[in-house]
Amino acid sequence: MNGRHEAGRVVPMAPAAGPAEGLPYVVELWNLPRTAPERELGRAAGMVLARAIFQAAASEHPGRRVVLRRAREILAETG
Repeated sequence: MNGRHEAGRVVPMAPAAGPAEGLPYVVELWNLPRTAPERELGRAAGMVLARAIFQAAASEHPGRRVVLRRAREILAETG
């Protein structure tokens, strides 16, 4: 059930704004051999939010390669 409870009833929530693929900043967790991204951890429209996602991902995955990029440009990485 989508929605939230408000005074004993369910109020529908608005759908997501749009596809995440259009967001320019990407945070990725790379595989252990560090040869390719294992999964995408988050996307953001702005650098401030992207940096926050990157820092949270880095603290959640110590010792792993976490990459913040915009298109093909790597802006920050760990590991």
